[in-house]
Amino acid sequence: MMKFESGLIKARLIKRYKRFLADVELENGEQITVHCPNTGSMKACWEPDWTAYLLDSNNPKRKYRHTWTLVENFAGERIGVNTHLANTLVEEAIENGTIKELEGYQQLQREVKYGNENSRIDFLVHDKDNQPVYVEVKSVTLKEDDGIGYFPDSVSTRGQKHLRELTELAQTGSARAILLFCVQHTGINHVKPAQHIDAKYAELLAIAIEAGVEVIAYGCSLSSESMVIKGPLTFTL
Repeated sequence: MMKFESGLIKARLIKRYKRFLADVELENGEQITVHCPNTGSMKACWEPDWTAYLLDSNNPKRKYRHTWTLVENFAGERIGVNTHLANTLVEEAIENGTIKELEGYQQLQREVKYGNENSRIDFLVHDKDNQPVYVEVKSVTLKEDDGIGYFPDSVSTRGQKHLRELTELAQTGSARAILLFCVQHTGINHVKPAQHIDAKYAELLAIAIEAGVEVIAYGCSLSSESMVIKGPLTFTL
Protein backbone atom coordinates (compact mmCIF):
# COMPACT_ATOMS: atom_id res chain seq x y z
CA MET A 1 0.00 0.00 0.00
CA MET A 2 1.34 3.40 -0.99
CA LYS A 3 0.85 5.63 2.05
CA PHE A 4 1.08 9.40 2.25
CA GLU A 5 2.61 9.94 5.69
CA SER A 6 1.14 13.36 6.33
CA GLY A 7 -1.87 12.90 4.07
CA LEU A 8 -2.62 14.82 0.90
CA ILE A 9 -3.65 18.47 1.09
CA LYS A 10 -7.16 19.31 -0.06
CA ALA A 11 -7.69 22.23 -2.45
CA ARG A 12 -10.12 23.61 -5.01
CA LEU A 13 -9.00 23.22 -8.60
CA ILE A 14 -8.96 26.42 -10.65
CA LYS A 15 -7.30 25.40 -13.93
CA ARG A 16 -4.66 23.22 -15.56
CA TYR A 17 -2.40 24.76 -18.19
CA LYS A 18 0.94 24.37 -20.00
CA ARG A 19 0.57 20.61 -19.39
CA PHE A 20 2.73 20.67 -16.27
CA LEU A 21 0.99 23.34 -14.16
CA ALA A 22 -2.26 23.81 -12.28
CA ASP A 23 -3.64 26.62 -10.15
CA VAL A 24 -5.52 25.70 -6.99
CA GLU A 25 -7.05 27.40 -3.99
CA LEU A 26 -6.15 26.03 -0.57
CA GLU A 27 -8.73 25.74 2.19
CA ASN A 28 -7.36 28.93 3.80
CA GLY A 29 -8.12 30.87 0.58
CA GLU A 30 -4.51 31.07 -0.64
CA GLN A 31 -4.03 30.45 -4.37
CA ILE A 32 -0.88 28.59 -5.45
CA THR A 33 0.56 26.99 -8.58
CA VAL A 34 1.37 23.27 -8.36
CA HIS A 35 3.18 20.74 -10.51
CA CYS A 36 0.99 18.51 -12.70
CA PRO A 37 2.84 15.19 -13.25
CA ASN A 38 0.76 14.17 -16.26
CA THR A 39 1.80 15.00 -19.82
CA GLY A 40 -1.30 13.44 -21.39
CA SER A 41 -4.55 15.01 -22.46
CA MET A 42 -6.20 14.29 -19.06
CA LYS A 43 -9.50 14.13 -20.93
CA ALA A 44 -12.46 14.09 -18.52
CA CYS A 45 -10.01 14.18 -15.60
CA TRP A 46 -10.47 17.74 -14.42
CA GLU A 47 -12.87 20.66 -14.33
CA PRO A 48 -12.81 23.93 -12.41
CA ASP A 49 -14.03 23.55 -8.83
CA TRP A 50 -13.28 19.83 -8.61
CA THR A 51 -11.36 18.88 -5.47
CA ALA A 52 -7.61 18.48 -5.94
CA TYR A 53 -5.37 16.57 -3.53
CA LEU A 54 -1.76 17.73 -3.30
CA LEU A 55 1.43 16.06 -2.13
CA ASP A 56 3.70 18.43 -0.23
CA SER A 57 7.38 17.80 -1.05
CA ASN A 58 8.35 19.78 2.10
CA ASN A 59 11.11 21.23 -0.04
CA PRO A 60 10.87 25.05 -0.03
CA LYS A 61 13.62 25.21 -2.68
CA ARG A 62 11.41 23.56 -5.30
CA LYS A 63 9.86 26.03 -7.71
CA TYR A 64 6.51 24.28 -7.31
CA ARG A 65 6.57 22.70 -3.89
CA HIS A 66 3.32 20.75 -4.25
CA THR A 67 2.45 17.95 -6.70
CA TRP A 68 -1.13 17.41 -7.82
CA THR A 69 -1.77 13.71 -7.09
CA LEU A 70 -5.52 13.02 -6.99
CA VAL A 71 -8.70 14.76 -8.08
CA GLU A 72 -12.30 14.19 -7.02
CA ASN A 73 -15.16 15.01 -9.40
CA PHE A 74 -18.63 16.22 -8.50
CA ALA A 75 -19.86 12.59 -8.35
CA GLY A 76 -17.34 11.79 -5.62
CA GLU A 77 -15.19 9.64 -7.91
CA ARG A 78 -11.44 9.90 -7.40
CA ILE A 79 -8.90 9.89 -10.20
CA GLY A 80 -5.14 9.37 -9.95
CA VAL A 81 -3.56 12.29 -11.79
CA ASN A 82 0.04 11.10 -11.41
CA THR A 83 0.37 8.41 -14.09
CA HIS A 84 3.95 7.72 -12.93
CA LEU A 85 2.53 6.07 -9.80
CA ALA A 86 0.91 3.27 -11.84
CA ASN A 87 4.15 1.27 -12.01
CA THR A 88 4.72 1.65 -8.28
CA LEU A 89 1.19 0.43 -7.57
CA VAL A 90 1.58 -2.54 -9.92
CA GLU A 91 4.95 -3.51 -8.46
CA GLU A 92 3.47 -3.54 -4.96
CA ALA A 93 0.52 -5.60 -6.20
CA ILE A 94 2.82 -8.16 -7.84
CA GLU A 95 4.88 -8.44 -4.66
CA ASN A 96 1.89 -8.92 -2.36
CA GLY A 97 0.11 -11.38 -4.66
CA THR A 98 -2.81 -9.16 -5.68
CA ILE A 99 -2.06 -9.71 -9.39
CA LYS A 100 -3.25 -13.33 -9.56
CA GLU A 101 -1.83 -13.83 -13.05
CA LEU A 102 1.66 -13.31 -11.56
CA GLU A 103 1.17 -15.01 -8.22
CA GLY A 104 4.25 -16.79 -6.93
CA TYR A 105 6.75 -14.88 -9.08
CA GLN A 106 10.42 -15.56 -8.48
CA GLN A 107 12.20 -12.54 -9.92
CA LEU A 108 11.26 -9.02 -10.98
CA GLN A 109 13.26 -6.60 -13.13
CA ARG A 110 12.29 -3.08 -14.22
CA GLU A 111 12.79 -1.22 -17.51
CA VAL A 112 14.40 -4.10 -19.40
CA LYS A 113 15.26 -3.49 -23.05
CA TYR A 114 13.51 -5.75 -25.55
CA GLY A 115 11.99 -5.92 -29.02
CA ASN A 116 12.88 -4.76 -32.51
CA GLU A 117 11.74 -1.18 -31.92
CA ASN A 118 14.11 -0.48 -29.03
CA SER A 119 11.50 -0.58 -26.27
CA ARG A 120 11.75 -1.04 -22.52
CA ILE A 121 9.27 -3.29 -20.78
CA ASP A 122 7.91 -2.01 -17.48
CA PHE A 123 8.48 -5.33 -15.71
CA LEU A 124 10.19 -8.57 -16.63
CA VAL A 125 8.96 -11.18 -14.18
CA HIS A 126 9.78 -14.86 -13.87
CA ASP A 127 6.72 -16.77 -12.75
CA LYS A 128 6.55 -19.79 -10.42
CA ASP A 129 7.54 -22.05 -13.32
CA ASN A 130 10.52 -19.76 -14.04
CA GLN A 131 8.92 -18.70 -17.32
CA PRO A 132 9.71 -15.09 -18.35
CA VAL A 133 6.70 -12.78 -18.36
CA TYR A 134 6.86 -9.33 -19.97
CA VAL A 135 4.42 -6.89 -18.35
CA GLU A 136 3.51 -3.56 -19.96
CA VAL A 137 1.56 -1.19 -17.68
CA LYS A 138 -0.88 1.45 -18.89
CA SER A 139 -2.74 3.90 -16.64
CA VAL A 140 -6.47 4.28 -17.35
CA THR A 141 -8.24 7.46 -16.23
CA LEU A 142 -10.72 8.26 -19.02
CA LYS A 143 -14.36 7.55 -18.18
CA GLU A 144 -16.95 8.52 -20.77
CA ASP A 145 -19.80 6.08 -20.15
CA ASP A 146 -21.28 4.72 -16.95
CA GLY A 147 -18.59 2.57 -15.37
CA ILE A 148 -16.56 2.17 -18.58
CA GLY A 149 -12.96 3.32 -18.87
CA TYR A 150 -11.12 3.79 -22.14
CA PHE A 151 -7.48 3.67 -23.21
CA PRO A 152 -5.82 5.66 -24.66
CA ASP A 153 -7.25 9.15 -24.05
CA SER A 154 -5.49 10.52 -27.14
CA VAL A 155 -3.74 9.02 -30.16
CA SER A 156 -0.77 7.07 -28.76
CA THR A 157 1.98 6.16 -31.21
CA ARG A 158 4.04 4.99 -28.22
CA GLY A 159 1.22 2.71 -27.12
CA GLN A 160 0.93 1.34 -30.65
CA LYS A 161 4.64 0.53 -30.65
CA HIS A 162 4.34 -1.33 -27.36
CA LEU A 163 1.50 -3.44 -28.77
CA ARG A 164 3.59 -4.39 -31.79
CA GLU A 165 6.46 -5.39 -29.51
CA LEU A 166 4.22 -7.50 -27.25
CA THR A 167 2.61 -9.15 -30.27
CA GLU A 168 5.97 -10.19 -31.72
CA LEU A 169 7.03 -11.50 -28.32
CA ALA A 170 3.87 -13.58 -27.94
CA GLN A 171 4.23 -14.98 -31.44
CA THR A 172 7.67 -16.40 -30.63
CA GLY A 173 6.20 -18.51 -27.84
CA SER A 174 9.33 -17.95 -25.77
CA ALA A 175 7.64 -15.87 -23.06
CA ARG A 176 4.29 -14.70 -21.77
CA ALA A 177 3.31 -11.14 -22.71
CA ILE A 178 0.86 -9.20 -20.52
CA LEU A 179 -0.73 -5.80 -21.03
CA LEU A 180 -1.93 -4.59 -17.64
CA PHE A 181 -4.35 -1.68 -17.39
CA CYS A 182 -3.94 0.03 -14.01
CA VAL A 183 -7.24 1.86 -13.52
CA GLN A 184 -6.72 4.98 -11.41
CA HIS A 185 -10.41 5.98 -11.40
CA THR A 186 -12.82 4.78 -8.72
CA GLY A 187 -15.80 5.16 -11.07
CA ILE A 188 -14.49 2.65 -13.62
CA ASN A 189 -15.26 -1.07 -13.39
CA HIS A 190 -14.91 -2.09 -17.05
CA VAL A 191 -12.09 -1.29 -19.51
CA LYS A 192 -12.26 -1.08 -23.30
CA PRO A 193 -9.94 0.20 -26.05
CA ALA A 194 -10.79 3.76 -27.16
CA GLN A 195 -11.49 2.96 -30.79
CA HIS A 196 -13.23 6.31 -31.21
CA ILE A 197 -10.00 8.09 -30.17
CA ASP A 198 -7.23 5.85 -31.55
CA ALA A 199 -8.61 3.31 -34.04
CA LYS A 200 -5.11 2.04 -34.84
CA TYR A 201 -4.46 1.21 -31.19
CA ALA A 202 -7.74 -0.72 -30.99
CA GLU A 203 -6.84 -2.61 -34.17
CA LEU A 204 -3.37 -3.51 -32.89
CA LEU A 205 -4.81 -4.59 -29.55
CA ALA A 206 -7.13 -7.06 -31.26
CA ILE A 207 -4.17 -8.43 -33.22
CA ALA A 208 -2.14 -8.71 -30.01
CA ILE A 209 -4.85 -10.70 -28.26
CA GLU A 210 -5.14 -13.01 -31.26
CA ALA A 211 -1.36 -13.57 -31.06
CA GLY A 212 -1.60 -14.58 -27.41
CA VAL A 213 -0.99 -11.36 -25.47
CA GLU A 214 -2.85 -11.50 -22.16
CA VAL A 215 -4.82 -8.35 -21.35
CA ILE A 216 -5.87 -7.72 -17.76
CA ALA A 217 -7.23 -4.76 -15.81
CA TYR A 218 -6.98 -3.93 -12.11
CA GLY A 219 -8.71 -1.18 -10.17
CA CYS A 220 -7.38 1.00 -7.36
CA SER A 221 -8.54 2.32 -4.03
CA LEU A 222 -7.61 6.01 -3.89
CA SER A 223 -7.73 8.29 -0.85
CA SER A 224 -5.89 11.23 0.68
CA GLU A 225 -4.08 8.76 2.96
CA SER A 226 -3.14 5.94 0.60
CA MET A 227 -3.38 4.31 -2.84
CA VAL A 228 -3.46 0.59 -3.52
CA ILE A 229 -4.51 -1.85 -6.25
CA LYS A 230 -7.51 -3.70 -4.85
CA GLY A 231 -8.61 -6.25 -7.47
CA PRO A 232 -9.38 -7.24 -11.07
CA LEU A 233 -11.81 -5.45 -13.38
CA THR A 234 -13.50 -6.58 -16.59
CA PHE A 235 -11.80 -6.00 -19.95
CA THR A 236 -13.47 -6.44 -23.35
CA LEU A 237 -12.63 -5.41 -26.89
